[in-house]
Amino acid sequence: MSTEENMEEQPTAVEETPAGRKREERGDLVVGLDIGTTKICCVVGEVFEDGIDIIGVGTAPSLGMRKGVVVNIESTVASIRKAVKMAEDTAGCDLESVYVGIAGNHIKGFNSPGILAINGREIKQSDIQEVINAARTVKISENQQVIHVLPQEYMVDDHTGIQNPLGMTGVRLVTNVHIVTADIGAVHNMVTCCNKAGLQVADLVLESIASAKSVLTPDETELGVALVDIGGGTTDIAVFYEGTIRHTCELGLGGHNLTNDLSVGLRTPLAEAERLKEDYGSALSSIIKPNHVVDVPSVGDREPRRVTQKVLVDIIEARMVEILEMVDRELAFSGQKNRINAGVVLTGGTALLANLVDLAEQIFDLPVRIGYPGGVGGRVEDIYTPRCTTGVGLVIYGREHQLSGLHREAGVVDKMKGWFRKIM
Repeated sequence: MSTEENMEEQPTAVEETPAGRKREERGDLVVGLDIGTTKICCVVGEVFEDGIDIIGVGTAPSLGMRKGVVVNIESTVASIRKAVKMAEDTAGCDLESVYVGIAGNHIKGFNSPGILAINGREIKQSDIQEVINAARTVKISENQQVIHVLPQEYMVDDHTGIQNPLGMTGVRLVTNVHIVTADIGAVHNMVTCCNKAGLQVADLVLESIASAKSVLTPDETELGVALVDIGGGTTDIAVFYEGTIRHTCELGLGGHNLTNDLSVGLRTPLAEAERLKEDYGSALSSIIKPNHVVDVPSVGDREPRRVTQKVLVDIIEARMVEILEMVDRELAFSGQKNRINAGVVLTGGTALLANLVDLAEQIFDLPVRIGYPGGVGGRVEDIYTPRCTTGVGLVIYGREHQLSGLHREAGVVDKMKGWFRKIM
């Protein structure tokens, strides 16, 4: 056989993805957009029946956000566009619809019960929806809007711990749900920024719930686990037990507070404080050699100063202890800490701080690990960092909703029209 004939036969071999799929097969796109306080992360996933391939990732510094809330729309829009453009370039496609993560201490989470009389007949899907609606009819502040109603469990008469009561027979159906609400104005500004950047919002998702999708295992959520996502401006907490969400909370402190403390304490610009935190930072000062010295740039034209690394780490440790102790108090206050049998999973950009696991285990008195995104294929090397946990989780969340056909009563855009009328 000639070389030319052999070359003509070669295209019959089709390249395959890491999951074993042929490149010529195409799936639907799901896009996660994590609009954080210090960074914006856009993750593009190609969805197949047997999983997700990450095909594009884009990140950009976040300008215009503070503690998870938009404070400058134009700056936020510009940052979103940069991250989305980078993701579009790597994915080789134009992006239109995104699942957006939301965080901030304006978000509230609480549990609520619902009861429905069944009168001895078989429970139908409409009954399940009705008892959930009964649980969500609770009075909330006028400036808050429900963004999640998450069933925890059902009870049929005296039978408890039921995950799906469909087809069962009883006299009374009871459910407990976890409701998450957010400030109407904050949500409106977030959606407005996405729209101005040329994107439609498919859904808004609490960031800790999204992050849990990409870092927690089924065994952990069944045994009991606390997810602690330490981002730039907020620390998001979610507790799971027996496979369902039990508690959520947002704290208004994060990695930016560590950077700001260094900037003030060492009298150095914020950008230099961030670099020093990444290069020399640690959560434990007791393991730092006392004679190790680092150069600290000064503000203005002043000469750099030499400071021991231990002084730098002392500043970081003090703030990190404060954040983790706040988390520990919240876990105790929630009544869920004795259910956290699988320990605590730390994620978010601040989870990369050296020796953070050791400090966290001392404070929580529980096993602790760092959570990295998983459950996806494709360009895994581009997202394998705690910084991309929420972005990947949003893609997984979006896939679950698309494949299951779950939709809210009204789309985000329709709901926003109603919310905006309330504001006006």
